[in-house]
Amino acid sequence: MVPWNDPHRDVARKLAAGVEGFLVGLLDGVIIAAGMAGYDGHRGWINYLAVHPNHRRKGFGRQLMDAAEALLRSQGCPKINLQVRGTNADAIGFYEHIGFVRDDVTSLGKRLEPDT
Repeated sequence: MVPWNDPHRDVARKLAAGVEGFLVGLLDGVIIAAGMAGYDGHRGWINYLAVHPNHRRKGFGRQLMDAAEALLRSQGCPKINLQVRGTNADAIGFYEHIGFVRDDVTSLGKRLEPDT
């Protein structure tokens, strides 16, 4: 699957804005999972949650999501949103399994900075 955005640029932008909400999962000192969480005062957002393919279906994604949820709850966040490509059935199944439901919304976007 090819990313729609440049993940290296996005991670650099997140780090420039601060490390709060930048989640990293380590196993024996090796990064096996990561994600970004943020709260805008209205909703919390999860971006770039990923677990290394060799470590999927072992609970690491759930642990990362639990940590993100705890962080967002501590900030008073009432709801978490995330976006998943409609063709990514595995990710959709994961999120539905941990309690997420599909919202009846249309996602719109406007590019402010080109990622080329």
